[in-house]
Amino acid sequence: MGFLSRLRGVPPKPEAAAPTDRVVYVAAQAAEFYGLNDPRLMEFIRTGGADGIAVSVRDAMRNTAVMRSVTLISSAIGMLPLHMIDADTKEKVTEHPLARMLHRQPNDWQTAFNFRQITQRRALTEGDGMALIVRSRGIVQRLVPIDPARVETRQNPDWSVTHTYTRPDGTQLRIAHEDLLHVYDDSEDALRGVSRVRQAAEAITLARMLETSQVKFHKNGMQLGGVITHPNQLGAESLENLRESIRQRYQGTDNAGSWMVLEEGMTAAAMTGTAKDAQQIENRTMQVEEIGRIFGVPRPLLGMDDTSWGSGIDVLGQLFVRYALNPWFTAWEQAIKRSCLTEAEQGRYDIKFNAGALLRGSMTDQAEFFAKALGSGGHQPWMDYDEVRDISDLPKRDIAPNAIAQKGAGNEPA
Repeated sequence: MGFLSRLRGVPPKPEAAAPTDRVVYVAAQAAEFYGLNDPRLMEFIRTGGADGIAVSVRDAMRNTAVMRSVTLISSAIGMLPLHMIDADTKEKVTEHPLARMLHRQPNDWQTAFNFRQITQRRALTEGDGMALIVRSRGIVQRLVPIDPARVETRQNPDWSVTHTYTRPDGTQLRIAHEDLLHVYDDSEDALRGVSRVRQAAEAITLARMLETSQVKFHKNGMQLGGVITHPNQLGAESLENLRESIRQRYQGTDNAGSWMVLEEGMTAAAMTGTAKDAQQIENRTMQVEEIGRIFGVPRPLLGMDDTSWGSGIDVLGQLFVRYALNPWFTAWEQAIKRSCLTEAEQGRYDIKFNAGALLRGSMTDQAEFFAKALGSGGHQPWMDYDEVRDISDLPKRDIAPNAIAQKGAGNEPA
């Protein structure tokens, strides 16, 4: 098969396909090129697309473990409050245009959740989460998410970095580095992020192969319930009559589990599962755990454990936040501060995710913590009443706690 045919994704003819052609075709089918300047096209030309195993993001997301891992992390990044904080007073900033965009609506067609969710999803699967920063008179007006697969990043001789975005209509837009919000965690060249899907292509491909094997087995394989043995040799007509009788009387879900009444000395033996079937299930379970390890998602969050965690679910949530989400919190916070704030504003404001909802323990644990924070039991207080209500998402009160207690007892506050 020719090189141009491989780029177009034209499948090879079955009668002419050699084993090497099939490998190249799989790799080419998994890749999507958006122009002759696409760096992945250069990589494909250099390697022929046959080094290692390639898997497309679309195919990878068909695996339930990959989809669950990506959805957990991207949805958490999308749903948690993201605030602009005054660096001196630690108060939330609400009047700054960027604060409103981060917290509510970054553009005309997306909510803050939708924007952060798709950007984080692309950071996990493509390696880069990118958004165009649209400014007017130096003030950020909106954040527009763009497909990182359509962006070529280049470092110039003077060490500056520029990005070229290829629109769906083929036209190109040159983007200065300060006009691009770029979120990623790991990198090989300090310019672009590393796709976890492509880095773990072998593990994901193996999981997909195991799924495909099971689908084909249930679709085309022989799933025998048992074997019928006749002491003598049956003729063609007798054999066909026996088969037709079985189909009419015992085939279908209504007859599942029923046994046949046999004649003429025939015997029946039920079929049982083999060690090979058990190994197939074990392999699929291991691949789910392997994919969870790639994204940093604990086993129970992927439905791996049959036991009940009980009160340990709080510890599991803390584990997820600390080791799966915290690196992404830092990546988002620093990227926004670097790209969306002026140099003067970077010293005045901080960008912070509020992960308190995911880190809170049970109501009993929270009550004990807040009591000690307010000075209960002789402890030195480190929080005040309004701070506790703010963490609990309750409105502020103008009346002091002791005054509320007096009012509830029928006394007017002093």
